[in-house]
Amino acid sequence: MIVTSREEKDRYRNVWALAEVLSGQVQPVTHELLGAARALADAGGQEVWAVLLGAGTASQAVGLFAWGADKVLLVDDPRLDGFQDELEAGALTRLIHKHRPDILLGAATARGRALMPRVAVMAVCGLTADCTGLSIDPQTGDLLQTRPAFGGNIMATIRSAGHRPQLATVRPRVMKALEEDRARTGQIIRESLEEGDSPVVKRVVEVFKDKESVVNLGHAQIIVSGGRGVKSAKGFDLLRALADKVGGAVGASRVAIDAGWISYAHQIGQTGQTVQSKVYIACGISGQIQHLVGMQSSDTIIAIDKDPDTPMMQLADIAIVGDLFEVIPEIIREIDKV
Repeated sequence: MIVTSREEKDRYRNVWALAEVLSGQVQPVTHELLGAARALADAGGQEVWAVLLGAGTASQAVGLFAWGADKVLLVDDPRLDGFQDELEAGALTRLIHKHRPDILLGAATARGRALMPRVAVMAVCGLTADCTGLSIDPQTGDLLQTRPAFGGNIMATIRSAGHRPQLATVRPRVMKALEEDRARTGQIIRESLEEGDSPVVKRVVEVFKDKESVVNLGHAQIIVSGGRGVKSAKGFDLLRALADKVGGAVGASRVAIDAGWISYAHQIGQTGQTVQSKVYIACGISGQIQHLVGMQSSDTIIAIDKDPDTPMMQLADIAIVGDLFEVIPEIIREIDKV
């Protein structure tokens, strides 16, 4: 909705986090959204509402309080089985008009990227996609939404000052989830689908999973990632050997993907996956901003490169200057001694 004064803005309260549901299960990115929502709500003296839309998901509503929600807005209906973006958008827009949230956060996933733009159009709101940072302007109460722009060469901060609610999608594994607190309780508000929400114009007949799509970089604790310095598809065999030794997964920069050395499912960065691993080992990756935005939240970054002055080597907690084809075999040999 269009707002023209502070008084109109003040009619919109609370920060909503749209729960990510896949195959009937609430996904971990929901906890990250709730963590971000909690920080924003606390800054503005508001509540955090988790919005849970799905079929057979009612039993998971209580668990959302442990991750920072004060209330859960629940719509549990068999018609929401699978992903019905038209129906969900209609229901969510109606609930927005009814409850007037100040902010609505969604995940920058395939589901979120399909649903949130529909809601933005139907509710006449601004939407900032793929955010990597969120904060509140203390003077205006506006949501400050930071995201890469111009091919990742700059970071832009965007606000939707003239619209409420303020909509943003957040890249998975960029925001930190709160520590789970099972002692927290809250209120569940049950809502139902209504006739005018939207006609169901499609149904899910069958779900196919590409074998490459099961590469789960998002939840990997250790990632061994390669870039231009790996030189070839054969070079990634060495990275896989190291990943196998440390129980990790293999990632890659865009240049390695574009060269055909490894499949897109392994890409990390602005146009790939965002990771938040315990250990990130960058092998032959110079560290362009487009790649850094996808992995810079990792706890410990180890870089291996001949050039000590690359952005990745400067960012790294541990920078190893050397030829990765000599350094990695030596690391593997040392691991084998343990």
